[in-house]
Amino acid sequence: MSPTTLPAGPEHGHVTFLGAGPGDPGLLTLRAVEALSNADVLVAEHEVLDVIRTHARQGVSVVQTDADSAAVPPPGTGTPQLTVVDGTSTPVAVPAAARDAAHLVMEAARGGRRVVRAVPGDPGLDTYAAEEMLACAAAGVPFEVVPGVAAAVGVPAYAGVPLRDAQGADVRFVDARTASERCWTEVGASDGTVVVSTTLDSVAAAAGELVSAGRKPDTPLTVTVAGTTTRQRTWTATLGTIAQTLKQAKVLPSPDGGRPVIAVVGERSAVARRDELSWFESKPLFGWKVLVPRTKEQAASLSDQLRSYGAVPHEVPTIAVEPPRTPQQMERAVKGLVTGRYEWIAFTSVNAVKAVREKFEEYGLDARAFAGIKVAAVGEQTARALVAFGVKPDLVPSGEQSAAGLLEDWPPYDPVFDPIDRVFLPRADIATETLVAGLIELGWEVDDVTAYRTVRASPPPAETREAIKGGGFDAVLFTSSSTVRNLVGIAGKPHNVTVIACIGPATAKTAEEHGLRVDVMAPEPSVHKLAEALADFGMKRRAAALEAGDPVTRPSERRPGARRRRSTT
Repeated sequence: MSPTTLPAGPEHGHVTFLGAGPGDPGLLTLRAVEALSNADVLVAEHEVLDVIRTHARQGVSVVQTDADSAAVPPPGTGTPQLTVVDGTSTPVAVPAAARDAAHLVMEAARGGRRVVRAVPGDPGLDTYAAEEMLACAAAGVPFEVVPGVAAAVGVPAYAGVPLRDAQGADVRFVDARTASERCWTEVGASDGTVVVSTTLDSVAAAAGELVSAGRKPDTPLTVTVAGTTTRQRTWTATLGTIAQTLKQAKVLPSPDGGRPVIAVVGERSAVARRDELSWFESKPLFGWKVLVPRTKEQAASLSDQLRSYGAVPHEVPTIAVEPPRTPQQMERAVKGLVTGRYEWIAFTSVNAVKAVREKFEEYGLDARAFAGIKVAAVGEQTARALVAFGVKPDLVPSGEQSAAGLLEDWPPYDPVFDPIDRVFLPRADIATETLVAGLIELGWEVDDVTAYRTVRASPPPAETREAIKGGGFDAVLFTSSSTVRNLVGIAGKPHNVTVIACIGPATAKTAEEHGLRVDVMAPEPSVHKLAEALADFGMKRRAAALEAGDPVTRPSERRPGARRRRSTT
């Protein structure tokens, strides 16, 4: 049994001090994910909560400390800004005794609760984590430590800057905010690599300290802000030119000059050859904000794929699903399913699976009702929904994931081998007749049943609508003609700098009819092929910019005023 699953004490509970890493949720350790899944209470700063929240169980209580972890004083020295949020995101009053993070953690642990105190990077390098651990020890509250990836190590890796070479150069770590004159003298006198934790507006001062301590002004360095996230940006310069480089990049002066950065200084070739090793920022859609006109449930695998290309997906549902106006037809079909009326049931969407599952639950049925019935799914996403229901589909298209692809593999009716000639087809009210006609042609009788209705979704928030119309998104993926019509209807037409990607010719025609320029088309009607096509477009766009000697920019940065606004964010 691992420490994160040990039973908590009835009075003191249990606290896990957890390193959330430098920003990328994918850098959480397996132990961290395990601890989060068992937690009753999360205690963390706002940005850390964004990293860990998805791994916490539903209904977990959340205690949010000030967004700047450095603003939380050691126990007993001050009163940090604290907000407590319960499992329904409702603010809860902080007890008067919870005057600092250590007391807050212990209050949360009372009554046998499991508390996860998450900090950026690694707990062993956090300014105040050790004080909180000592406070727990003094109060008899059992705790454990789950290490995380330190920013000083993780950020250079994502920036494409290895810290050691084949000769095993010395590596020194310096926190510029607390470094003494003696510290600067020591690292300045060495010829090893120096990793400096500082802020954007203090980089030039740190470079000056190193030069004063003996480092040559032409020593190369990299400076990375928002490391390991899709907002990451890295500049390469020298100790003597970094101030001018940041000025030319128009990031200073800026209200956000206090943002943390990691600077890597070294004579070795790794810094100088960062362009060859920059695997993260060179992803084909790095930093692109991509609008996906689907619900989070429908877009899960697509959004994961886009993230693998470096994009930031933003799901906006354009349709809402409602029950059929007359449910009797669906009720008869489900009863027929149980009584042996059908040889096959064909699911053409995740929503169809959901509609049948809800009807089953209404009647007290479960997946066992599918015994003896062959099940078909139009594609992998629908198949996964069925597996989650407890049903393994007998037929999934081997080629194109569509009604046409399903018909390619569907066996014709054979009265010798098929005791029943009828297919149950639960689907949307606006579905096409392709599958019905094809099944009839193969000799099957089809009960074409409206399982759910699709209606236009409510408009997205005003901020999202403005981003769509104002060019705040770099690309939008249209997966059907209805998504084009509905998105324009509820949010307006995307800006002309936005890259328009369509799943097929029919969708592209609808987009053009709405005055949109189609830039990307999937080679086959698949959402994943559509994402691949967009990534290929982004890769070619990046290669063309580099070949021309131009800076690599996102499409949204081409709109009027975008560069000026970007310099202040």
